[in-house]
Amino acid sequence: MRRKGLSFRQKKKIINASLMREIWSYVFITIAAVVLAFVIIFCVGMRTSVIGVSMEPVLYNGQEILVNRFIYRVMAPKTGDIIVFLPNGNENTHYYVKRVVAVPGDTVQIKNGSLYVNDTLYKDVEYDKIEDAGIAENPIRLDANEFFALGDNINNSEDSRSGNIGAIPRDDILGKVWFHMASGNSPMGLME
Repeated sequence: MRRKGLSFRQKKKIINASLMREIWSYVFITIAAVVLAFVIIFCVGMRTSVIGVSMEPVLYNGQEILVNRFIYRVMAPKTGDIIVFLPNGNENTHYYVKRVVAVPGDTVQIKNGSLYVNDTLYKDVEYDKIEDAGIAENPIRLDANEFFALGDNINNSEDSRSGNIGAIPRDDILGKVWFHMASGNSPMGLME
C-alpha cells in the first residue's frame, strides 16, 4: 500500500527529440537574425563619426552615426534629410554631415540673416541669425540632381554657402543618416 503525502523522489525529465528540434530552431533563428543584421549594416549601411559642431544640437562632435547608403538609389534626398557627403567628390577629406534645405529646382537665398527657399522663409529648422550668407547672398537656382545643405549650428558650419562646397551633386551624397549612437549629450535613436 502506498502512503499519501510528501514524496522526495524526483521524476526523471526526459528530453525528447521534438524538444531538441524546438531548441535548435530558436538557436538557428537567433543566429540567422544576428548575421542578417550585420550583413544589412555592413552592406547597405556605413558607420562614421560626426566631425565638428556644425550639426549641434542634433548631432555632436565625435558622435557615431549609421548611414543608409541604399536609400538614395531608390529615392532622392528630400528637404529635412540629414545626409553624409564628400564635398566635390573629394575622397581625401572627411565625410560632411549636413541637413538638406533645398532640392533640385528650388531657389535658395539668404537675406537679412534668414534663409529663403523659393522666396519663402525656411521654417523647418530654427536657425539663429545667419552671419555669413556666403554664395547664397545672391539667389541660387539648383539644377537637376543638385542639393543645398546647411549645418543646424548655422554660424559654425562649413556647408553649401561656402564657395568650395556649393550645391551638392547627388553623386557626391553617400547616404542618409538613419541612426545615431548615444553621446554624453544626446540619447541614442533613429533619425526621422
